[in-house]
Parts: sequence; C-alpha cells; structure tokens
Amino acid sequence: MMKYCLTAIALSALTASTVLGQETSSAYDFLDISTSTHAYTLGGRNVAIVDPDVTLVDQNPALLGGEVDNQIAFNYMHYMGSGNFAGVRYGMGAGERGAWAAGIRYLNYGSIQGYEPDGTMGVKFSPADLVFEGTYSHDITDRLRGGINLKMIYSTYEQYTAFAMAVDLGINYYNEEKDLSLSAVLSNAGGQLKRFDREYARLPFDITLGYMQSLGSSPFQISINATHLTKWNLPFYGHDKNDPEQQQVLKSNFFSNLFRHLIFGLQYSPSEKFYIGLGYNYKTRTDMATYQRNFLSGFTIGAGLRVKSFGVGVSYAMPHKSASSLMFNLSCSIGQLVYGSD
Repeated sequence: MMKYCLTAIALSALTASTVLGQETSSAYDFLDISTSTHAYTLGGRNVAIVDPDVTLVDQNPALLGGEVDNQIAFNYMHYMGSGNFAGVRYGMGAGERGAWAAGIRYLNYGSIQGYEPDGTMGVKFSPADLVFEGTYSHDITDRLRGGINLKMIYSTYEQYTAFAMAVDLGINYYNEEKDLSLSAVLSNAGGQLKRFDREYARLPFDITLGYMQSLGSSPFQISINATHLTKWNLPFYGHDKNDPEQQQVLKSNFFSNLFRHLIFGLQYSPSEKFYIGLGYNYKTRTDMATYQRNFLSGFTIGAGLRVKSFGVGVSYAMPHKSASSLMFNLSCSIGQLVYGSD
C-alpha cells in the first residue's frame, strides 16, 4: 500500500512541476548540495555509490536498502563564507525487500545586511531553508532496486517565505561480482505551493546518470556521473586574455559543454570499512572562471572510516580563492550498538 501511495505523490509532484514551473525563474539550487561526505568527496554529485550509508539517499533514493537498518546519521557543512548547513537522517528496513528513511536539513546562509529601496541601510537578516524528507526503496530483483524521495521545503528570506514540494525518483543496478554500479535519477520534480512574491520559482529539475566500478581486482574504483541532462548547452562567463580590461565573455563549445556535464571520481578503498577519494567537477571550475578561482577549484577530497557500529566521514573543497567548504558526517548503527556485532 505504501508503494502505491508514494507513486501517487510522485505523479502529483511531476504534474505540479509541469504546471508551476513553466516560464519561471530558477531557484532552490541548495537542493543540489550533498549531505553525504562520500558523494561530496567524489565531485559533489554521485548517484552510483554502493555503501551502507543512509546519507547517500539525497543522491539517489535507490541507494537505500536494508543494509542501513536502524542507522542514524548526522551531517554538518561549513559552506563558503558564513553558510552553515546541518541535518539528520534515520533509516531502517521494511520487510524482506524494502527500506525507508526520514530526514531533516537546515541551511543557514549567515547574516546579510538589508537595504531600503532608497539605498539607506536597513536591518540585518539571516536567510534559511528547511527541508523535510521521506524515502522508500524496494528491491525489484537481486541486482535492481528502485526508490522515491519526497521533499517538503520551507524557505524564509527576510520578510518573504515560500513552500515547495519535490520528488526524486531513482533506480540502481549493482553487480556484486564485478563491483559494477549503474544508476539513473530524476531529481527535484515538483514546484512551489506558496510563492515568495508574484512569480513562481522553478526547482532545479535534473536527470543524472551514474557509473562506478572497481579497476580489475585492485582496491581502486572510478566513477563518472553525467548531470544537467535536461539541457545540452551550458555556457559560462570567462575573461578575454587579449582584453586589457578583462571584460566578461560568454564561452561555449562542444567539448566545454560535454565536460561541464561530467563529474569524475577516483577512490581507494582497501576494505569495506575505509575509503579515501578525489573528485573533479569541471563545471564548478569553469563557473569560478569569472571570479577568483585557484588551482584547487573544481577538486574535492575526502575520506571515510567505519569501526564496528560507528562511521565518520570528512570532505573538503576550495572552489574560490578566498572561500572553502568543509563537511562532516557521523553515523551510528543503533541495532549493532544495542545487540552487538561480529
């Protein structure tokens, strides 16, 4: 019965995204910020990681399974500037082939100075977003799993507030013998139910394909994720080196567009309990071309360790010359903590 209810909710949200999202402005890009240090390590977006980690649900609801039974995870991220994001998620099995999870995310962007229409200084305010999530997944076969994630989003920016709903639909194929994972995800299908002002703001609907596999019998895995597949042309602003005033110019060509859709990751994992990884996101690097990027722009690095019932992860990125992001995850398998484990 639960599966049919979630399917109905998904169809309703998809309809809302069609009706409410036409000819409106983009918003809610914070929904694309991962709560998983593992995904953030491998480039910030990875829908094909197979790991007993409930925080991966925000990447692909089909990554949720009975292996995260009675697991609770906390995440904290110091985002560029004064942004601070935090959240908690809990997951458990549902029957022999199902699993569910529930979570909450709070995103605060720090204090911002407000100004009146005439230019005089006003009061300071702290914009914030609150996301409530519910997830269900089901093993279709021994290698194929599908999942759905429902999001309820409340935003408050100074005196303006808004409420939106969105759905993620995902599927994952995993061949354990070859350590091969393939995924497809439709994310952020939905729309605003309450507007900030006069116009409806569009959610960042996206289609993502993911691939991750071990390199032979080595402890290394590679991952490639293709994102923003609803639009081929992704131009960016750069600088003309021949212009002494360094004016911004719009750049777009075939290979630039191709690589701005791709996110690459390399992981070293000698056991199921430890990994260290490196990611490269060309889109992040080129987006920073207009600003003060450095050599590390576009790169992410991180590691994770799991000991008995506890797990910890950390990830770091420096997309801007003067700003960096640091994320932490802490998870605990409550069932193993109470009843013990081998």
